[in-house]
Amino acid sequence: MPGPDRVQVFGRPGGGGWRPSRPPRVNPDAGALRGLGRYVENVFRSFTTGRGSTAGTGITDVPPVLDAVRILVLVVVLITVPLAEPHLGSGADGIGVAVSLGVATVSWVVWLLARRRARLAIAALAVMGAAGGVLAGLSPLSTAIAVGCVVTSTVGARLNPETSLAITAETVAAFLAAALATGAPTETLLGYPLTFIGLWAFGLSRHAFLLRAEQAERMLAESRRAHEAETQAAALGERARIAREIHDVLAHSLAAVSVNLQAAEGLLATLPAGSPELAKAIECIGRAGVFTREGLADARRAIMALRDDAAPLADQLSALAQEYRADGDVAIDFTVTGVPRPVAAEAALTAYRTAQEALTNARKHAPGQPVRLSLEFAAEEIAVRVVNPAPVVTAGGPLAVSGGQYGLTGLRERAALSGGTLTAGPADGEWRVGLRIPA
Repeated sequence: MPGPDRVQVFGRPGGGGWRPSRPPRVNPDAGALRGLGRYVENVFRSFTTGRGSTAGTGITDVPPVLDAVRILVLVVVLITVPLAEPHLGSGADGIGVAVSLGVATVSWVVWLLARRRARLAIAALAVMGAAGGVLAGLSPLSTAIAVGCVVTSTVGARLNPETSLAITAETVAAFLAAALATGAPTETLLGYPLTFIGLWAFGLSRHAFLLRAEQAERMLAESRRAHEAETQAAALGERARIAREIHDVLAHSLAAVSVNLQAAEGLLATLPAGSPELAKAIECIGRAGVFTREGLADARRAIMALRDDAAPLADQLSALAQEYRADGDVAIDFTVTGVPRPVAAEAALTAYRTAQEALTNARKHAPGQPVRLSLEFAAEEIAVRVVNPAPVVTAGGPLAVSGGQYGLTGLRERAALSGGTLTAGPADGEWRVGLRIPA
């Protein structure tokens, strides 16, 4: 029978089966909506009539208390009906009471047990309604009416109007037939059918309310999802706008600096040669031009990461290794393990910056030494490792004293913000830098 995760089709022609509905608490974190989600869940639970869970059958778990109440009602009927007039087996009416009570009991038990078979449960309700109507007509001064009341209220709340109306009409007709045959008083002939019909109408109203509550909760969930999609689209649009602005500013500024450095280098080249200071100035200007071009290239990579159209991470690291190989003073071995896959922009940028800083440090402190750069794709993360021979204290090229000693610190902070970890230090005569980051 249906439970908190299922609801009967209301007003849909044909059949009496239950259709699956969405989970009752689809929006548990929506602040003011949280109370409604809990309320709808409680409404579902209060109307649950089945146990077990099978996809596509409309059957879900119910609170044990509800089953206990149903069993208690059945036990009360079984105990009190035989004590009322007519007694079981006493004349034709007594035999009728015994037969109808037996059929109602069996169908009630089948209904309670037919949790994973919706059609069988509906058939059991139909049989129980007919037997309950006859039982109430033959024994109007007992608790026999409880059987018909349970049937009509249940079908009204659980089945579509056509099916529930048919079972309710069957229950009323069975009662009237038995009551007229036994000569029941007029007030009984009127009161019992009105009770059955009233409980059926009450079930219909509760069913309609349940559907409205479910529809309202679904609409709230859809509105929340739409709002989240709009927020995400706006954030992506704003990120793209910022990327364009940064690109325009840096491209203009760094390009202007590069042009001026080239002009200064050309002017200095026209001066008489032979001055050590002049040669040093030309060297510094040349190095500044290289740094400017590299900075512009790095800025473009960062902009591409912001715009989510960067090249795959493996290709970026391969290009980075090629750049360092082109300098001629570093032998780099680049390897990729695992199955390459797309990586989020922030994680890819963190991995690229880590490799770039580690290669720069290797050039500074261990010039000319071989470097191993590796990229590993694991199940839930990526790992970047840069390994080079540990630098000798007296070693170091012209860049050894450059930098502010904050490169690795900044990389650790960047890795932590992305949920990753960065390790750096000597081991077995080597200097190792390792980054692991979820991706």
